[in-house]
Amino acid sequence: MTHLSEPEKLEPGLYIVATPIGNLGDVTLRAKDVLARCDAIACEDTRVTGKLLKLLGISNRLWRYDDHASEADRQKLVASMQGQAIALVSDAGMPLVSDPGYRLVREARAAGIAITALPGASAPLLALAMSGLPNDRFLFAGFLPPKDKARRDMLEELAGLRSTLIFFETAPRLLKSLAAVAEVLPGREVSVARELTKFHEECRTGTSAELIAHYQAHPPKGEIVLLVGPPGEGETRAFDVDSMLLDALESEKASQAAAQVAKATGLDRKQLYARAMELRGK
Repeated sequence: MTHLSEPEKLEPGLYIVATPIGNLGDVTLRAKDVLARCDAIACEDTRVTGKLLKLLGISNRLWRYDDHASEADRQKLVASMQGQAIALVSDAGMPLVSDPGYRLVREARAAGIAITALPGASAPLLALAMSGLPNDRFLFAGFLPPKDKARRDMLEELAGLRSTLIFFETAPRLLKSLAAVAEVLPGREVSVARELTKFHEECRTGTSAELIAHYQAHPPKGEIVLLVGPPGEGETRAFDVDSMLLDALESEKASQAAAQVAKATGLDRKQLYARAMELRGK
C-alpha cells in the first residue's frame, strides 16, 4: 500500500508573497508552493484571499490583517512566527505597496524573525513597462489626495523631480487628477493604465488634454495606474524651486539648502545658492 506523505513544512518565519493583480495565470509556482505549505496566511480580506486559494486548490488557515489591525494583532502574528511559517499577502499584487504590511515586517525584523520575499505581479511596474515613459528613474507616490488643493500641493511638491511619477487612482477621480496634472505639470506626457492583466486592459499615453477628452467620452472603470513623465529640459519650475529653497532654508544654511535642491532638481547649484541668498534677504 502506498502512503502519501504530507508536504514538508516550511521553516518558521515571515513569507511575503505577491499574488495576481487580475489574471490568475500570473501566480508563480513558488507562491503556490508557499501558500500551500505555510502554517497560516495573513491577508487583507479573507474573502478575497479565500477565493484565490479555492481557485488554486489550496486549503489553509487565514488571519485577517488590514488597515484596522491593532498593535496586539501584530504582536500575535509576530509571536506565531517564532515557531510557524506565516505568509503575508495583499488582496492583489505585491504586499507592502500601499497596504499596511510594512508595520508587520518592521516588527518582525525587530524581533529577529527570518523574512523571505517572493517576487510577482506589481501594477506600478507593469504600468511603467507598458506606458513607454522614461523608466531609468521613477517614483511611486501611492494615491493622489482626493481634495483638490491637497492634490495640487502634492503635484507641486513632486514637480521638480526628474523622474516618471506613478500614482494609484480610482475611476471616479481620474478626470479631476488629469485636470490637476494639466494645471500643475503642463506639457508632460501622461499615461493611464487600466484593468491591468484583465480582459479590458488598456494603456493610453498622450497629453492630459487628450486623455481628458477620451475619458469624458468613455468614462473609465476599474483599477487605474496614472503615470506622469519627467519634466522637459526647458520646463520652467521657478515657483517650485523657490518653495523648495524656502522649505530647506528653515533648517539649513543657504549653501546647504542650495545643495539639497540641486540634488533634487538637477539645477545649477551656484544659481540656486544666489537665489537662496535673495530669498533669505527678503
